[in-house]
Amino acid sequence: MKLAFVFPGQGSQHVGMGKNLCENFDEVKTLYKEASDALGYDAADLSFNGPAEELNKTHRTQPCLLAASMAAYTVLKAKELKPSALAGHSLGEYSALVASSVFSFRDAVKLTEKRGQLMQQAVPEGKGLVAAIIGLDKDKVKEICSSVRSGYAAPANYNCPGQIVISGEKEAIEEAMKLAKDAGAKRAIPLAVSAPSHCALMENASRALSEFLSIENTKMNAPSIPIVSNADAIFLDSVDSIKASLVKQLSNPVLWEDSIRIIFRSGIKVFIEAGPGKVLSGLIKRIEPEAVTFNVEDMESLEKTVAGLKEIRE
Repeated sequence: MKLAFVFPGQGSQHVGMGKNLCENFDEVKTLYKEASDALGYDAADLSFNGPAEELNKTHRTQPCLLAASMAAYTVLKAKELKPSALAGHSLGEYSALVASSVFSFRDAVKLTEKRGQLMQQAVPEGKGLVAAIIGLDKDKVKEICSSVRSGYAAPANYNCPGQIVISGEKEAIEEAMKLAKDAGAKRAIPLAVSAPSHCALMENASRALSEFLSIENTKMNAPSIPIVSNADAIFLDSVDSIKASLVKQLSNPVLWEDSIRIIFRSGIKVFIEAGPGKVLSGLIKRIEPEAVTFNVEDMESLEKTVAGLKEIRE
């Protein structure tokens, strides 16, 4: 049975993530020690105990969420579960790249911290806004963003049919939310993300990330497991294409719906969400209703996943 592992992005973080797995697996303890050494602060303490205000700062969220996702991946490996394909939503793509041995966990921790810093520098806190629009199609959301008069707004994540995230300047997104409701959207919800990613406001951050990847010479390898880029919704097979995708991803929309469809059409029907929450599992079921989804974030969900996979095999 072929499996796809998918990794969540920013917004799935919460105080306490990773703690239960850390208490039960020495490999996860080692992982958190490595993250803390790389970051220069106690990543386990911040992830497990908060405070939430600190954990939700973009440059803290990103490496800590990466660590929680890799904790889940580590225990899946310990159960001898191996993916045939990988994908990650936005930041989650970095977790997928570590799982595919493109770069080391230590390098990814430092890289995601830097990515968070660049994103926050590009748009000062409070100046940007991100919102989910529920119940309108792609074309209508694009049209609404184009018609906004109070500033810049654009589609940022094509998550699944009827769920599109928009990103941009605060007043413009507030106006777009009102227009979306007037156009019949079921809901327009501001999201707890401190930087408006995946839009043109991140072009400076994209350029800086490109320079950082070049100057730092982060050691990168070709992927050992096929990985789908959410900037282009295609399988990536070279270091150059991965670098280009990571840079493009910051200032362009996440094509999550298309990414899941390409995995499903490749013959993989079973998805495991590795990391906090079940956001991606819900999206996958709306994209491909025949898909089977599991999630792993603690011992209980790990045991459920192992038992569920056993049942399918039998």
